[in-house]
Amino acid sequence: MTSYLTTARLELRPFTAADTELLVDLDSDPEVMRFLTGGRATGREAVEREVLPGYLDGYRRHPSFGHFAAYGRADGAFLGWFEFRPLPGGPPGEVELGYRLRRAAWGRGYATEGARALVRRGFAELGVERVIAVTMAVNLGSRWVMEKAGLRLVRTFHQDWPEPIEGAEHGEVEYALERADLPAAGAAGPVGRPGAPG
Repeated sequence: MTSYLTTARLELRPFTAADTELLVDLDSDPEVMRFLTGGRATGREAVEREVLPGYLDGYRRHPSFGHFAAYGRADGAFLGWFEFRPLPGGPPGEVELGYRLRRAAWGRGYATEGARALVRRGFAELGVERVIAVTMAVNLGSRWVMEKAGLRLVRTFHQDWPEPIEGAEHGEVEYALERADLPAAGAAGPVGRPGAPG
């Protein structure tokens, strides 16, 4: 399988039509889904008919972007995925950064490592002008990763969800980093706060 991006400890690859089980398993953990669905799993039918076909179609529409399966380089274990893609109807040059990792991968710096590498590549190689990331305001772990990847809080907003989950009353937050805000060295990309934990 072709590698999309390699870091010290991660290899990111495009998903294939054979990856249904990986996604079903990832989305079956209530803790992984806590800030997305309130802990409800994504059903197999939804993965087969909507989620995975959407990822594959995304590669056709935007070949340099999309959702990418993350594997540990040391043992080849599936760790989750990273998203780096333009949003439908979004401004030219803007991409969304996202990540969803298995619980066993939490707290080991993988989300930060992958996010930083994607942001660097986006600005250095892919013509990205602005990177955004969105999460629930109460999702402090994800917000910390966004900050360590160089993004900064730009707004808090509220959406009218048909089935609100716990914490939704505090709203959502958007973080962003623009090319104009990069340090003069630019190509090195954001490195986050010195001494920040992984």
